[in-house]
Order: sequence, then C-alpha cells, then structure tokens
Amino acid sequence: MTFPRLAPPLFGLLLLSSCAGGGASAAGPAKTTTVNLPPSYRFDPVSIQVSAGATVTWTNNDNFTHSVLVVGSNDVHNMKPGEKTSITFDTPGEFDYVCTYHTQNMKGKVIVG
Repeated sequence: MTFPRLAPPLFGLLLLSSCAGGGASAAGPAKTTTVNLPPSYRFDPVSIQVSAGATVTWTNNDNFTHSVLVVGSNDVHNMKPGEKTSITFDTPGEFDYVCTYHTQNMKGKVIVG
C-alpha cells in the first residue's frame, strides 16, 4: 500500500498531538477534594475545583517525601510516603500550589468557587 506524500508528516503531527498532555484535561478542573501523589512526581489531578469552605486532602502514595505549599503562604505541609495532609479553602479564588522539594515538576491549582 502506498501513502500520499503528505501522510508521513500528517501522521507525525497526529502522533504528537495524541501524546501531548499538559496535565489539565480538556474538560477542565476536576470537581474533587482529594489529590493523589502517585509514584511519578506529580499531583493527580493537577487542577481541581471546590466550593468555598471545602477541605482538600493530598495523599502521598509515592516512595519519596513531598509537600504542599500554597503559593503566597509560608505554611509547608510535609508528607512522608503514606501520609496525608489537608488544607481548608474558605475564600473564593485560584490558588496555585507546589511541592517545595520538586518545584519544577510538581505544581497544581485549587479553584475555589
């Protein structure tokens, strides 16, 4: 079977687009109060949406210590493997957070409505 001359570049573009992922789904932030830290240096889901007054719980299921720091605060929540931490979000807004040990890879967002 022969392919038109444009097929290889088009196939490559389709392959790249199917493999690309920015962490947030096309459906937007997940409506949940729980965030998993699987063995992969990431938060899952990356972006969540909660109601004002909700408490969000992060669970470290990785083999390494991680933390949660809401950007702009000084309150670092450390979690050894198997541990959990929780933060209550009373004020509407968007709150970025990071793992202070792995700031390049581990970033997330809580959207409070």
